[in-house]
Parts: sequence; structure tokens; C-alpha cells
Amino acid sequence: MICISSLASSYAHNPDITGKLPISFSCSQLGLSKKSFGFPGDDAAAIPDGSGWKLIAMEGFMNEFVHSEPWFAGWCSVMVNLSDILAMGGRGIAMTNAIWAPDETYAEKILCGMREASATYNIPIVGGHTNLKTDRPQLAATIMGRANALITSFNASPGQMLVVASDQRGSYVGESKNFASFKGAEAYQLQEDNEILPTLAEKKLVAAGKDISQGGIIGTSIMLAESSKVGIEIDPLSLNYPDHNLEKWLTAFPSFGFLLSVSQENVTEVLSAFQNRSIDACMAGRIVEGTSVSLVENDNRHQVWDHSTKPYLGI
Repeated sequence: MICISSLASSYAHNPDITGKLPISFSCSQLGLSKKSFGFPGDDAAAIPDGSGWKLIAMEGFMNEFVHSEPWFAGWCSVMVNLSDILAMGGRGIAMTNAIWAPDETYAEKILCGMREASATYNIPIVGGHTNLKTDRPQLAATIMGRANALITSFNASPGQMLVVASDQRGSYVGESKNFASFKGAEAYQLQEDNEILPTLAEKKLVAAGKDISQGGIIGTSIMLAESSKVGIEIDPLSLNYPDHNLEKWLTAFPSFGFLLSVSQENVTEVLSAFQNRSIDACMAGRIVEGTSVSLVENDNRHQVWDHSTKPYLGI
């Protein structure tokens, strides 16, 4: 039997969640706030572009991950960046990369993953930086996109519902918390799935949202709550999850997963947009007044984080 109070208390110290805390240091040193140019704190920088928005995002990967999973790291450099663009209601345009490796043999594995993901998601890689004389493999990548209508992290309001959408077709990668739903999927399916969020944004059906990143549903909820200056109550027992492991899923990184804040009158249409494409989507909580992210069970609330006393992003 799942003990929700124990889950809540354990997540406050979970390294998958606390790993985001250094973001506040960078924001402080650079003097950034969510009112700065490009809206720091969102999944991608958003720059006004006529009737729409140019989007820029980037991702760097831990050396250990690139060393142990070079092909998957290459794939993730495309997939993760594209997910940030989708979360903003955008479509990816092109990418650049920066790769360091001790030799061509190691670099080939990383670049193979990038090349295959680039073809699968139809996001061309247009340049970058290469160094093949380093003592360890490293990888970073940047993506450019565009949105006709924006989904941001800053517009969640009390009274809205928390929708969790995640593609649970696939499996975890080894013993990690990385859930790969792209396994066995055809390119056309993934590309069509990637049209869901831009279409919802253009229909103005989503108030706010983020892609589920490292830290999972819990960590991403904290980021969304702080960005919008609200509280979030999550009903974990309303979620579907793979491998019968709720504790793991709440901090897992899905290759296609999003948290959305949606007005009650739009929830049915938003859920249907994902469910019609065999992507799991459910109403998993609500946006409330306050500054706490909590797990709820019946009438009991178990606080995980209070962003007023412990800022998460520091924006």
C-alpha cells in the first residue's frame, strides 16, 4: 500500500528534485528574473517575432551519462530540446551541437544518436562545435523553434486544473528513471504527436505548462508553481504509471510528458487531444492559492515544497 505522506516527505530531499536548485545561483549571478528579456525560467527563451515568437532552448548532459550511454545521449540532445519547444507551444526548426570526445570512435556513437533522432523528428542539425582531443565525452545542443501562440510557465491561476499528459508506450532505459516512449514508434507517429501542443496553444486551450524534465512530475510542478506564484495540489492516485511503480514515476523523466494548467471548461478537449493519439492524459490535481506543492489524499494534504521559503528557480 502506498503511503502518500511518506512519499511527500521523501521528495523534499530527493536528488532528482534538488538537482535543479543550482539554477537559482546562475539566475542570481546573471541578474535574471522572469521579467528579463526572453522570459528566463521558461522551458525556452521566447523572443517576439511579428505575430509569433522565436524560441531558443539548449541542453547540456552529465559527463557520466554521455560516457555510459553515448548513443542515447545523442538522441536525447534532439528529443529533450524539442520537448522544450513543444512545451512552449512551438515547432522545432533546426539545431546546433557541441561535442567533445577522446576520439572518432566514441564521437561516432554520440553523433549516430543525434543523426537518427534528427531524421526521426525532422529537425535538421545545421552546425556546431567539435573537439576530438579531450579526456572525456561531453555533449551540449541548442535548438531554435517558433510558436504562433505561446504556452508559458507564468500563467497558471488558482481554480485551473492540473493535467498530466505522458506517452507510456515504451520502457525505462536500463535501471535509470529515463522512460523512452519513442522505442518502436514510427517517425510519422512521433511527428504527428508533436503537433498536439502547438495546436492546443493556437486554440488557446492551455493556460500554462511545462515539459516534465529531470525531477519528474514533482520537480516540474515546483517549477510551474514558483513561476506562476501559485500552489499546486497533486493527487498521485489519479495517475496511471508504468511498471506499477508510482514512487519512481513521480520523479521519472518521460521522453514525451507535459504538465498543463487548464481551465475547467477546456479540460475535456485537452484530454481528448492526447487520448485520441493513445497518449495517457488525466486530470491529476489543481492550481490553488498559496506557495506550496503538496500531494493530496482524500482531504489530507502533504507538503513537498514551499517555494516562498525555499525558492527553486530563484527568478
